[in-house]
Amino acid sequence: MAADNNSEEARQYVLRSAQENDVKFIRLWFTDILGNLKGFAITVAELEGAMEKGMSFDGSTVAGFARRDESDMVAMPDPTTFSILPWRPRQNAVARMFCDILRPTGEPFEGDPRHVLKIALGRAADLGFEFQVGPELEHFYLKSADDPTPLDVGGYFDLTTPLDTASDLRRETVLSLEEMGIPVEYSHHEVANSQHEIDLRHTDALTMADTVMTYRQVVKEVAMSRGVYATFMPKPFEGQNGNGMHVNMSLSKGEENIFFDSSAEFKLSAVAQKFIAGLLWHAPEIACVCNQWVNSYKRLVPGFEAPSFTTWAPVNRSDLIRIPAYRPGKESSVRIEFRQPDPACNPYLAFASMLTAGLEGIIKEYPEVQPADMDVNEMTEAERKNKGIRHLPGSLYEALQLAETSDVLRLALGDYTYESLMQNKRIEWDRYRSAVTDYELKRYLPNL
Repeated sequence: MAADNNSEEARQYVLRSAQENDVKFIRLWFTDILGNLKGFAITVAELEGAMEKGMSFDGSTVAGFARRDESDMVAMPDPTTFSILPWRPRQNAVARMFCDILRPTGEPFEGDPRHVLKIALGRAADLGFEFQVGPELEHFYLKSADDPTPLDVGGYFDLTTPLDTASDLRRETVLSLEEMGIPVEYSHHEVANSQHEIDLRHTDALTMADTVMTYRQVVKEVAMSRGVYATFMPKPFEGQNGNGMHVNMSLSKGEENIFFDSSAEFKLSAVAQKFIAGLLWHAPEIACVCNQWVNSYKRLVPGFEAPSFTTWAPVNRSDLIRIPAYRPGKESSVRIEFRQPDPACNPYLAFASMLTAGLEGIIKEYPEVQPADMDVNEMTEAERKNKGIRHLPGSLYEALQLAETSDVLRLALGDYTYESLMQNKRIEWDRYRSAVTDYELKRYLPNL
């Protein structure tokens, strides 16, 4: 987990780095409840004071933040997140720092997604656990937001031109991320036309949530610099795979990966099995966080390597949870891969929800769930029911219905954020169901 914001050593490092690298502006970043990146810039002259006392701003227009009668907020920079933005000029350089959002009294703002994740990680720490995550984020490159034409017709792992015309975009993105101190495992062309993936090396969940926000910004900045558009929209094209954010996760105690058991099947410990059981049971009710948009549910359909049911298996990429193959000597890499989230989620709230769901399985000792012994999409409804396999929500409306009675989701988010998110998503659903779509016009207008 990132170091204490108040670390004098960290603050002095930031001040030295700013001076040595000709930094003139610092962007103070945070996210709203929907995971949109927000922020404002200060000059280097304000940097020391900002790290000591924070910077005041009006939070009344930020989604999920304060009401107008309590609009004053304080952005407190975390000096451990200082990084220079490589796409900005080197002279009079620009850096960024993630912020914790405080009330004017100095108390943490309970609607700050970063704070929500810290609380969830604190509950894990009380049990002796540290939550490690490594997400795989997919995105599309398109000609523009107004002209959503894919740049290529390539498929999985294609490298040759013209099947993969974005190798330079991936290269520049990886170099920018590594320049910011963000390690990357690998990058490649994904299944759909002009779909790409860059996998981040696992780390603690708070650092990774900050990293996901940075990653999305870097991908878009690099694309824009090359005159193209990058999107993390879950399902931009009918009939093709959508964008997922498969989250590899494990729990550790110090240097020990407690998901690993050399004597167990699939090398999964009893703790890992209970964590899996918790995730499987609560996955439908945390869907409105992991899949928070109307469009998210266009991705969660059979046939496109996305989960639709609450199953796990060691191989099948259509199951909700997949267990990557164990390699001898790689005990630390034993993990579970949760395939439900999409990359347009709020990573802070998503990680908090996944962790809380898994911990419920450990704390309450949920019974072990047997892996799927066949493709769940080929089972009959009766077979799925007999095995206790449930559907993931088919729409945002269904997800909200499940979330409204979820004690686990309320625990994960806290009352303030839970109520704020539910209100926001109800409004979104009401707007969607009152909209007239192209499908309706093409289907009904000629005949009715």
